[in-house]
Formats: sequence, C-alpha cells, structure tokens
Amino acid sequence: MNLVPCSALGRPGRSGAATPITVQTGTALANAGLGHVSSVVPEATTTQTVSSTTTSESSIDIIGTTAKYFQVTTTKVAEGNGFTDADVTSGARVAVIGSTLAAELFPTGTALGKQITVAGSPFTVSGILNEQTSTGFIDPNSEIIAPITRVQESYSGYGAVSDLLIAAKSSADVDAAQAEATIELNQLLGATAADEPFTIGSASSLLQTRAASAQSFTVLLGVVAAISLLVGGIGVTNVMLVTVTERTREIGIRKALGATRMAILGQFLIEAAILTLIGGILGVILAVIGAQFTIEGTRPVILGFSIPLALGVSIAIGVFFGVYPAARAAGMRPLQALRSI
Repeated sequence: MNLVPCSALGRPGRSGAATPITVQTGTALANAGLGHVSSVVPEATTTQTVSSTTTSESSIDIIGTTAKYFQVTTTKVAEGNGFTDADVTSGARVAVIGSTLAAELFPTGTALGKQITVAGSPFTVSGILNEQTSTGFIDPNSEIIAPITRVQESYSGYGAVSDLLIAAKSSADVDAAQAEATIELNQLLGATAADEPFTIGSASSLLQTRAASAQSFTVLLGVVAAISLLVGGIGVTNVMLVTVTERTREIGIRKALGATRMAILGQFLIEAAILTLIGGILGVILAVIGAQFTIEGTRPVILGFSIPLALGVSIAIGVFFGVYPAARAAGMRPLQALRSI
C-alpha cells in the first residue's frame, strides 16, 4: 500500500478560525467510503525525555498512533508485539521502541517487558522495531510508538493531530486517493480549495524531496572536501619545496655520483606520497573513533570501501602536488647544486 501523508497545519478556514484535523476527522475520512482509500491512520507526535533504571535519553520522538500504523508503513515489530486496538481504546501504557534506543536504555539485556519512563509516565516495552535506514538528522531507530490515546492524554492533548496517513489500495490508486481525500477533507472541515487548512502529498513526492535534499547536501560536502584537499595539496607543495631547498647539497652529490633525473624525481614523489599517506592514516583513525559516537541522533557509518579509497586519494594528492617540487629537484645541475652550498 502507498501512503498519502496529510499534514494538519491549522491554517484559517472560511470562518477565520484555525481548523484542526483531529482523530475524529481521520475516523470520518476512513468511514466516508472512498473508493481508492484503504486506511486512514492518525499520528500525534511529541518529543520527550525517556529513561530506564540506569540511563536516560533526551529529545526522543514519541509517535502516538493506532494499531494499523504497523500495517500501512514500513515500520514493523522485529521482536515482541505491537499494541492492539484494545490498547488504543483503553489508553494502555505500552510502547514499541526503536532498536538503537533499546540498546541505549538496556545495554546489558533485552528491553522486552521492561519498564521505561517517558517524561515521568511509566510505559512497558511490548516490542522492538525493525532496523530502519536513517534519513537526514532524525534517527528512526530511536523513536517510540505508543497508542495515540495515551500520547494525547499524557502529552499532546486531544486537539489537532500531527498527520493523517492515508493508505491507497494500490500504487496505481495514489493520485485518485489523494484527490478523493482532498475533496472529503474540505467537506469535513468546511473549507475550499482556496483555503485548505492542510497540505497533502504522496510518499513518492516526499521521497523525491528527501533525495534532492540529500543530493544537495552531498554536493556541499563534496565542495568542502575539494577545498580541503586543495589547501592540503598546496601545503604539501610548500613543504616539499622547502625540503628541496634544504637538501640542495644532497641532490648535487647524488647527481655527481650518477643519479639520473628520474631517480631524483621518483625519490621526492615517493616522499610526498608517504607524507600524505601518513595524513590519510591519521584521518581514517579519527574517522573510525568519531563513528563510535552518535551525533544529533545519527550514528555515522563507515563503508568498507571508503577506507582504501581515502588512502588512495591521499597518495594521489601527494603525487600530484609533489610533481613540481620533485621536478625542480630533478632539474638541478650537479655543479650548480654544489656551488649553492
């Protein structure tokens, strides 16, 4: 099933007052008999501090929703169980937590059946979510999913929800489901196309937006890396030029003893490559150490091929920016080099 997320922005409707989209709005939309819509799932989100008996984590996303959430999204329960419609009706204090959060709160054992505290309210962990790929700076493996009635009662209140997830019956029905949902929501909220108090879009458009943002971020990082390499390469050139100047006598003696131009050139190119290789090794070590920490909710991941690639680039930078100093050393005449001492 494909999702058509609907965000409740609370913009003014025709009456001039903000028109909220509530759980009741979602229920009415689900019961409207729309031909291309299979499910409507509300979401109420908040951010709270979560604690176990030994540690706590701040700024954790809490998603209040219904049991159908696990059916219409890619978020599934990997261990234990989710919650049921009966849990939603009763406002049960049960929660399904992400795998990363489970490991952080209970590093020495399983989180299943254990009790956690969310902003002072106790919850029992009924399940652990499957591992998901992080997008942006929000780690989906550190979130908590609980019955929407409990989240609203304890944290967000019974007003507007954050989103309505509208599941189309098939991928071919996404556009039709989006059109039907738009018309029905306007009728339920007493709005028109000119003053819709919500935004609605397909999951594919959201993925395209995320992909475009990720690509822009990648280009930005690439530009920063290129500038860093350029500055580092200029530094290598300066260091090697100083080395050539200080070793003029050595170069003259070697040439007088029969060293060829290529031998001198190769010597200084190898030295430049070794210099940048050492810098690359130090950089890789710092990267491996930094990847052990979570940064803004995101745990960096080092791909296996990136380490030899980084070392290879380091060597290439050394060789490229070491050509001029090496050529200068190789071009010295023996007599001129010895006289300059």
